[in-house]
Amino acid sequence: MKNKLLIIGASGHGKVVADIALKMNKWQNIHFLDDDKSIKSSMGLKVIGASDDVYTHIDEYDIFVGIGNNATRQKIHEMLETFGASIPVLIHPNAVIGSFVDIGIGTAIMAGVIVNCCTKIGKSCIINTGSAIDHDNDIEDFVHISPGAQLAGTVKVGQGSWLGIGSVVSNNITITNQCKVGAGSVVVKDISIPGIYVGIPARKLN
Repeated sequence: MKNKLLIIGASGHGKVVADIALKMNKWQNIHFLDDDKSIKSSMGLKVIGASDDVYTHIDEYDIFVGIGNNATRQKIHEMLETFGASIPVLIHPNAVIGSFVDIGIGTAIMAGVIVNCCTKIGKSCIINTGSAIDHDNDIEDFVHISPGAQLAGTVKVGQGSWLGIGSVVSNNITITNQCKVGAGSVVVKDISIPGIYVGIPARKLN
């Protein structure tokens, strides 16, 4: 770990990421990169360049992708890994993390989150405010768990999937890669076909 942190993305998700980093109190300096040239600072932290400038800072900074879109975050994260960047895990001090929980690099865990024991969370995931992930879950890489989502025990969520705000997943459920589960939807059966699922119980949109 270095003593400086560089966050790619200075908008909504990047701001929350910066807030977590500030509260962790592990970096002497925190800066942003953003492609919107009109943004000069965010959260009181300077924007020091565009996203393409990241490679000039790899030796000096820990680097974190603060972009909410799963596909965009994955693309940038994988390029950073290829170039050997130091990518931290960001965990809000008010999150509750159980025993034997494995969290991949580039993942952000927000305030009020509960992750129970023996859960695995992959790389560059977003575990958003007030969500709850129970025991023995397997959250694969580049997943976004939205605020207030509730995952029961032994749930698997495939790579690149997104669970909407307030969604609920019953126990022993598997959700395949690249799925979107709508806000407030309730998943009670395995989802094996990628797509958009909404409702109670959640059903695939045509």
